[in-house]
Amino acid sequence: MVLSSNVAKVQPSITLAVSTRAKAMKAQGLDVIPLSAGEPDFGTPKHICDAAVRAIESGFTRYTPASGTQELKNAVCEKFSRENGLDYKPSQVIVNCGAKHSVFLTVFALIDDGDEVIIPAPYWVSYPEMVRLAGGNPVIVDCGEATGFKLTPERLRAAITPRTKLLILNSPSNPTGMVYSREEIAALADVITESGIYVLSDEIYEKLIYDGVEHVSIASLSRDIYDRTITVNGVSKAYCMTGWRIGYAAGPEEIIKGMATVQSQETSNPTSISQKAALAALTGSMDFLAPMLGEYDKRRRYVVDRLNAFDNVSCIEPKGAFYAFPNVSGVYGATLKGKAIDGSVAFCEYMLTEQHIALVPGAGFGADANVRLSYAASMEELERALDRFESGLKA
Repeated sequence: MVLSSNVAKVQPSITLAVSTRAKAMKAQGLDVIPLSAGEPDFGTPKHICDAAVRAIESGFTRYTPASGTQELKNAVCEKFSRENGLDYKPSQVIVNCGAKHSVFLTVFALIDDGDEVIIPAPYWVSYPEMVRLAGGNPVIVDCGEATGFKLTPERLRAAITPRTKLLILNSPSNPTGMVYSREEIAALADVITESGIYVLSDEIYEKLIYDGVEHVSIASLSRDIYDRTITVNGVSKAYCMTGWRIGYAAGPEEIIKGMATVQSQETSNPTSISQKAALAALTGSMDFLAPMLGEYDKRRRYVVDRLNAFDNVSCIEPKGAFYAFPNVSGVYGATLKGKAIDGSVAFCEYMLTEQHIALVPGAGFGADANVRLSYAASMEELERALDRFESGLKA
């Protein structure tokens, strides 16, 4: 069988691959501690689950409009106004099968063959692959530890060419947990509006922030940048609803309409039951959030302190999401059991096979000096995992 050229362009998701392998090892009876998946370890709040049950019991199990139900789009508009200072009409909103789907549709609605999309590195693993699938060219801009893993206006301006169509911006960030300040966002917005490109602002981790840090939606800064922004969000992370698969996007009406056209041929519509659950999430109580954030914060501090205490390891303290992104390149060059640790892939392979910790290689995020670990795990699991991490380093 000969597969299409589209398949050949794309690499499988390294995060999902590691998680799948870790689950397979656990199924074989091995005590693997999975710190690779990007999903909360808390359950979906009860009032959200109850809304889904009511949807089933009332027969809300049929097709909905392709771009989402009117009541959910209204709730999204109210959410953006209430929390982000953004004024969107329902015609500027689309509901998708997860924020990942929202990003995918944005790229497909905007990118033609040969168009360039600027992606700051470290980046979420799927961004470049989506661009390639659409026929575009991902332009990776290295944003290392010296800039706090953040894109600067100077580097953005230098990366823009006549073929540039879009910048993908992710704050809070996966994998680094970094959060752009209002001033940093405003400086990037100036470059975007000057150059006439668009920006996809992925804000899926907006509620998972620490130390009093402010989340700023770039589209809220001015009318000019509002007109050039597609804001992506969803219910997966903050509401512990990864498996429910509901995301949403808002932006210029013409772009949203294009996304809806693609979606109508692709998935027909987001799941009806999950839309009712998402409606309950966006309109219901947020009392669950503060205790959850408190627990994440405690884990975050523990993980970062432990990592920075290890020889040849350093870790910038994340201000958002639930990831740490330590630099482990200080151990590269070592040989263990005849295998050279020559990069993040080999490092994570060693930690998985010998120490039974599932980490994600930074190479998949465009930063081979680092590895990503999720602290969306119990404190007991994190303590055991970091004990094994330390043991692996000493080996």
